[in-house]
Amino acid sequence: MDYRRVEYPRHVPDAFKALYTASNAVHDGVLEPTLVELVFLRVSQINGCAFCMDMHATALRRAGVDPRKLDTLPGWRDSRFFDARERAALDWAEALARLPSGAPADATYEALKAHFDDAGIATLTMAVALISAWNRLGVGLQPELP
Repeated sequence: MDYRRVEYPRHVPDAFKALYTASNAVHDGVLEPTLVELVFLRVSQINGCAFCMDMHATALRRAGVDPRKLDTLPGWRDSRFFDARERAALDWAEALARLPSGAPADATYEALKAHFDDAGIATLTMAVALISAWNRLGVGLQPELP
C-alpha cells in the first residue's frame, strides 16, 4: 500500500496491530457482518474517509447487499431499504460519530435497546469507536486507494 503522507503501520506497528485485532474482534462478535459493515461505511461517510468508504462499500457489494441500499445509505432515514434494526444501529452510529453535538439522546438509546442486547450495544459502540480511529488515520495520513 502507498501512503501520501506517513506509512503509519511501519512507524507504530504495535498500535496498528492492536487496532487491527480489535477490528477483527468486532467483526467476529455478536453482530451480523453486514450490519457492522453498514455502520463502518456510514461513519466513514460522515468522517470523509475515502479509503474506508471504498473498503466497506466493496465488502458490502461482495456480500451481496443491494446496490440501491448502498446508494441510499446517506439518506437511510428516507430509504425503504433499511429495516428497524438497521435504522436503530445507524441512528446510534451517527449520534456517536457526531459527539461534538453532545451525548446521544436517551430516545436514541432506548430505540437501540429495542433491537440489541447489552452485548450488541457494546459491540456496536466499539465498532463506531474503531472505525472512527481508522477514519482519522485515513483522512489524516491519506493511504492511497487500491
